Amino acid sequence: MSMHLTSRRRALALAAALATLTPGLALAQAKLKVAGIYTVPFEQQWAGRLHQALKAAEARGEIEYKASENVSNADYERVMREYATGGSQLIVGEAFAVEAAARKVAKDFPKTAFLMGSSGKPAAPNFSVFDNYIQEPAYLSGMVAGGMTKSNKIGMVGGFPIPEVNRLMNAFMAGAKEVNPKVEFSVSFINSWFDPPKAKEAAFAMIDKGADVMYAERFGVSDAAKEKGKLAIGNVINTQAQYPDTVVASALWHFEPSADRAIKMVKEGKFTAEDYGPYSMMKYKGSSLAPLGTFEKKVPAEVVAKMKAKEKAILDGSFTVKVDDNQPKSSK
Repeated sequence: MSMHLTSRRRALALAAALATLTPGLALAQAKLKVAGIYTVPFEQQWAGRLHQALKAAEARGEIEYKASENVSNADYERVMREYATGGSQLIVGEAFAVEAAARKVAKDFPKTAFLMGSSGKPAAPNFSVFDNYIQEPAYLSGMVAGGMTKSNKIGMVGGFPIPEVNRLMNAFMAGAKEVNPKVEFSVSFINSWFDPPKAKEAAFAMIDKGADVMYAERFGVSDAAKEKGKLAIGNVINTQAQYPDTVVASALWHFEPSADRAIKMVKEGKFTAEDYGPYSMMKYKGSSLAPLGTFEKKVPAEVVAKMKAKEKAILDGSFTVKVDDNQPKSSK
């Protein structure tokens, strides 16, 4: 037997022994198995941000990623169990409409890490929660809207009046009021996370009543604004490229800080139940106001100056955007 072959076998034996003694080492070297479960299509804003962040981690070679879209609430628990049974080490998804079922699955698979969009609290040892806490850029986008409206009427179309949506709309309204105390709001919810035609019709009704700026919390609103020659403010993603003459500004959500932290914690064997919500805030680069782009020269300079000053104050901690989870109401 050659000395080279003997040395190689010794090296392999040593590596195997080390992996046995420190299982975390072997885990760190292997690609983490991650699953994404979404009740809406990948193109929907909220799910799209999760999918994009996890696809980026996959592209870097850090994870092995599988995902299911358009999973009904009735099937959600079954799909969670299938991924957990199949060896997924981290499962990312949304528990808003299936809180009890999702938490039961997590309890049945204590060695699997769960990072779920949720209105509830974390549950030890393995159920972490998150949401898009992007009220800060929503406030900034409201300042822009308040400075752009000429009719002093802004329309707002949301999905469901749940805390996660309410806080963004309330922050937007507060920002608009700061630069334009005269502004009035029309608020409507379509009771769906993805129904562009319904959102479009709701927007048309507001525009017909005088709204010249629309808050597009849902897809379909910007289409209505474009058709009527009005302006729109985006939410979660930047659609200005698709609506260059319509979308003035957007409050962006970046899921990467949350996803990357969860992946790191699982790989290091340190994943615990915690609230990942703060990682969506601006100081963690979890959210931002999109560049004004095509509207850079169209937004009044004094409004841009006020918005930039407020952005700086948010980042340095001298200003805190109030979190108001109450359902927003139309102006009387």
